[in-house]
Amino acid sequence: MPPVGTAPVTTATPVTPTFEDRPSPDRLAARVLGLLLPHRRAADPEFDARPEHFPLQLAQLAEFIAADEPIVLTLPGFPCKSPNPAKVLGHLPDEGERLSLSFLDGLCAEIGRLHAPGARMLICSDGHIFGDLINVPDDHIDAYSDALTAMIAREGLTHLDTFDLRAVLGDLPYDEKRTRVHARYAPSVEELREQVLAEEETLRLYRGITRFLTEDTVGFTGTRSALQRECRRRAYGVIQRSRAWGELIAEHHPRAVRLSIHPQPAGAAKFGIRLLAAADVWTTPWHSSVLNRADGERELLRSDEAARLGRLVLRDGRPSHYEDHRESHGQGLAENLDENLAEGLGEARRSC
Repeated sequence: MPPVGTAPVTTATPVTPTFEDRPSPDRLAARVLGLLLPHRRAADPEFDARPEHFPLQLAQLAEFIAADEPIVLTLPGFPCKSPNPAKVLGHLPDEGERLSLSFLDGLCAEIGRLHAPGARMLICSDGHIFGDLINVPDDHIDAYSDALTAMIAREGLTHLDTFDLRAVLGDLPYDEKRTRVHARYAPSVEELREQVLAEEETLRLYRGITRFLTEDTVGFTGTRSALQRECRRRAYGVIQRSRAWGELIAEHHPRAVRLSIHPQPAGAAKFGIRLLAAADVWTTPWHSSVLNRADGERELLRSDEAARLGRLVLRDGRPSHYEDHRESHGQGLAENLDENLAEGLGEARRSC
């Protein structure tokens, strides 16, 4: 089932038209982009976006189509779980990641129905790039990334691959990897400050990251104003590293269509993609938990909020997601917690 609020993604067997029947690369590129538009994460949601409003992506798609090659898309994201236990169920991927990855794989399969060589997506996990700035240990990031790769294999998501710092700089210490990437690719703080003052999109990104850092900081002993100052400082570092990661990806995959989990305006260099339904456009599976509602819809919520609305479901002995309390007992649930729920939840969290 695709994420809530998205158009259905099907996986019918591709039908290869004869050469005479094939549309031009430009026309086919517009049709492919039309598959992405219903899932667009927009910075301008009121704008009636159509394929012609994305000339860069159309040109990139047309190049792959004209060469009769698989379309390559890159998506920075899936870094690690939030360090705030009130927002997530642990530090490993759960139902939110599984649904999101399945959606992305299905989207690539749908592109394959239009373009016979198909499409593949690189999940460019960026946790190590800024792990020190968001207070997540590198071993947690490694565990998350390895579990994500295992999930892709286990679910048979054959259109997806992963790419992270280990693929670029091997076994160097992570602090050295971060230093090298930052030195080569990152913009200066001065440049970013100017952009925050002059560009609405950069200001929105800066505010969004500052908010996440504030929410995700656990155990801070200073005042609220001191925490906000600290998070504003770290936000510039996160944006620097994110920009550096994006430049590194573009260098290694220069022809790829660049996607983003952040809201993007029409015509931007990146196409914003929505993974799952959430009330907040900035919410991602790694900052939240999944609630399966009684009406069949799925929603991303803070874990503590989802716990008030639903009961915890385990998958392979670990917390996975929540099921709405109003759902009738036994209606397709996985392993539900028994009468020892409190003890079991504590045990499961400690094992994550």
